[in-house]
Amino acid sequence: MRPRSGPTVEHRVLAARLRMLRERAGVSLQAAAVALGAHPATVRRIERAETGLDAHQVRVLLERYAVPAAEAEPIMAGIAAANLPGWWHRWRDTLEPWRQEVIGIESSAALIRTWHPALVPELLRIPAYEAVLCRALTGGSRRRRDQHLELLAERRRRLAERGAALWALMPAAALHTDVGGPAVMAAQRAALEEAAGLRHLTVQVLPLDSPPHPLTGVPPLHLLRVPVAEIGDRAILEIPGARVDIIDEPAAVMDYRIRLDGACAIAPPPGSPLPPPLPSAGPEDNRNTGKP
Repeated sequence: MRPRSGPTVEHRVLAARLRMLRERAGVSLQAAAVALGAHPATVRRIERAETGLDAHQVRVLLERYAVPAAEAEPIMAGIAAANLPGWWHRWRDTLEPWRQEVIGIESSAALIRTWHPALVPELLRIPAYEAVLCRALTGGSRRRRDQHLELLAERRRRLAERGAALWALMPAAALHTDVGGPAVMAAQRAALEEAAGLRHLTVQVLPLDSPPHPLTGVPPLHLLRVPVAEIGDRAILEIPGARVDIIDEPAAVMDYRIRLDGACAIAPPPGSPLPPPLPSAGPEDNRNTGKP
């Protein structure tokens, strides 16, 4: 069995195929469970990739579904690879279950679209910027923060290595929120300008005077697309209060995609210069005038 660190895409694909084969054969969850000598919840967990794949159980299910040998053999041959831990396994002790699931999908996504209503989106943050946010928003030990920064760097490296497309949208307010002081913000701005020139990265910034748009008031949102038929698009919504919704229902995902498309259409086109920094307040601007 694979140590639990969130299912890989290979695991998800085999689990989805088992579900589709059961449905194609017209076999109910109850009937599949009887064949295994288990509870229907066990079959459901197998089909949702919530538990490691057991070769004996998979073979019993394939036989119950009357799957031809030519179709069953590739599934059986793929179990070992599907049970391997994901590359993020070494950080699993510092990751919430939802984040393990998201990284599992992200690691094979061909397209990642992301929106943050107040900050630079996570996958575009430089270490110094992210370190300040970690201290301010999550606290925790220095070791835990260091592990988070290591994981973020590895996610960025793998994203660039496989040439996955990242499309990020943020408001100009994100560039004026002082995270770490002028030096950190200048470095973050320079990193964004560099990112905007890379082929697989798209950066759009909504000006401060933009009118309301379809994502006004929407918390951080990520849309992930994996180029595998068995894996549908996912929408990840980071709700204030540390709650995260991972949405796979097609109509709901489409609604968020339409919202993101609408907001991107209002923003200046990709490749536009970043909004200039706000002018620094001079001594006269900071003097106490005695007025409220």
